[in-house]
Amino acid sequence: MRTQGTAAEVAGAAMLALVLTACGAGGSSSAPGSGADSPKGGSKPVALQIDSTVRKATWTSGNATHRLTLAPERLARGTAADLEGVQLDGDLRGMIPYYLTVRYTNTGPQTLTRLGPQDDFTVTLADGTPGKAVSLWNTNTLATRSSSRIPEGCDKAGPASAAPHATVTVCQLVMLPGGHEPATVAYSDDSGGTLLWNVGDGKGDGDGLLPAGTTAETTWDDDTTDGIAVPIRATPRSVRAGSLTDLRGYDLHDTSKNTVPWYVTITYRNAGEQTLLPVMGDKVGVRSAGGHEARPLALLDLSFSGAGDGIDRCRGKIPNTRLKPDSTLTLCTIHLLPKGDRPAMVSFEGEGKSVKPVLWRAG
Repeated sequence: MRTQGTAAEVAGAAMLALVLTACGAGGSSSAPGSGADSPKGGSKPVALQIDSTVRKATWTSGNATHRLTLAPERLARGTAADLEGVQLDGDLRGMIPYYLTVRYTNTGPQTLTRLGPQDDFTVTLADGTPGKAVSLWNTNTLATRSSSRIPEGCDKAGPASAAPHATVTVCQLVMLPGGHEPATVAYSDDSGGTLLWNVGDGKGDGDGLLPAGTTAETTWDDDTTDGIAVPIRATPRSVRAGSLTDLRGYDLHDTSKNTVPWYVTITYRNAGEQTLLPVMGDKVGVRSAGGHEARPLALLDLSFSGAGDGIDRCRGKIPNTRLKPDSTLTLCTIHLLPKGDRPAMVSFEGEGKSVKPVLWRAG
């Protein structure tokens, strides 16, 4: 599999540990998540509309795969003041806490131990940026109550085990950049693909994203331009799903068996005076609604024309010559995403001094 990161390795979504300072975590008799509207002082978290459809899933622990049904039950936005008295890692400062309550039922025949399905949930923004799930622990053994404003149940772990048919509810603390609205809650398991639930209409705020199909101006600098940043215009044409059978003629990694190829087609126009190499596809990226990143898949025979279904849809007339001034070239790239996931954002990284990546909604 050529995607960047598995369910446990999604950029920014790994479990982090925060340390409660001052008075620490304190006890509570409430069920996890039951007090999400009752922070210990301060304003109440704002509940967001969320799809809570229960779905079948798997959870992999060690070499064993277990059957579950699960769903996000509630998502509420807190404030930075909720974490007063909590020592934050540097990359978390300035982020906003979200309280994600998830519920899952053990539908398999064995008791589950060392529970962690909640760790495979994340909350993502419209551009596919995943939240950072964090856990809390108390370093003051003499503390009797918490000075933080974290809702009851969200400052402690869930149960350690779940018998067959038992249901567990856990509140997870997820940090997201401020000034944005989340678009999706995702659950990913290496053996079972990705499940998605919309937050609101599933679009988020989309700040910084161009509408799908919008032409964007950027620059390109390759080995032939002598360091000159040549202006080009990039226009996304389509983002479409294929089938893994499209790639049956290629030797893929075993972890690719639960993935789907997505074909991203972009047209490039040379708006400068230098001739360019037709290699812009190397700088196309996809970020998914589940928080995965996928660079282009490197296949050896995309340099000839083809026709028909499957991967042939991504073969284009890539010229042996270069992209001349005032000419256009349409290139298609292939990106592998877990089953059930979908592209949220398509990016193109131009070349040249201080050039910024162009970001589009995937459509």
